[in-house]
Amino acid sequence: MIDAMTTSMLDRAIYSYSDVDRLVGLHGGTARRWLDGYTRAGKFYEPILREASTGAEVVTWGEMVEARLLAEFRSRDVTVQKLRPAIEQLRERFGRYPLALAQPFLEVEGRELVQIVQEQVGLDRSLQLVVVRNGQSMLTAATERFSDAVQYVDGAAGSIRPDPRTPFVVMDPARTFGQPAVRNVRTEILAGDYKAGSSRDELADLYDLTLDQVDEALRFELIVGSDRAA
Repeated sequence: MIDAMTTSMLDRAIYSYSDVDRLVGLHGGTARRWLDGYTRAGKFYEPILREASTGAEVVTWGEMVEARLLAEFRSRDVTVQKLRPAIEQLRERFGRYPLALAQPFLEVEGRELVQIVQEQVGLDRSLQLVVVRNGQSMLTAATERFSDAVQYVDGAAGSIRPDPRTPFVVMDPARTFGQPAVRNVRTEILAGDYKAGSSRDELADLYDLTLDQVDEALRFELIVGSDRAA
């Protein structure tokens, strides 16, 4: 059961679409298409991660987390738009942010329900969230990478490590406005200070961090910068 406080946290609107693109490693404009739909060749495509287009310019924590999962499938041959029917059904069963909850991934009954939904909508195998192995519903590699990055609190995503290469860097909606941080220091602040001339040792001393933590913060900003430029 998800309590009211957890639901409120998932509903916290703290990001822009460009934040999501940058932090999840998407091409510019992708988050807006996933969350608010888009028109192509005169046809409107409904959003994947919202029930309907809202025109809102802000993104909630729950939507950011769900976009992080979809990003695991973005390089596949099959468009993630084909996930929409499955997500719609999962939303009916689990609530507004089904991909930001622990139940569909960490509980046996939840994984089995996901498997049923996938079969009902005929979801392409390359987009499946769970698979059956030896008679048991198991997470696919993409979903497992996502789940491993999430710290669940009271059944929902409470924080997330945005990149597996920098495990010290965490996004938490209750701290630093959900921006990537090492402890409570935003990575972009550390990177800005470093570019301004502060040494790694000075940053570690100033912010009471280890050199490893400083290095990971700097590395993360390089990663998101290169992903955005790609």
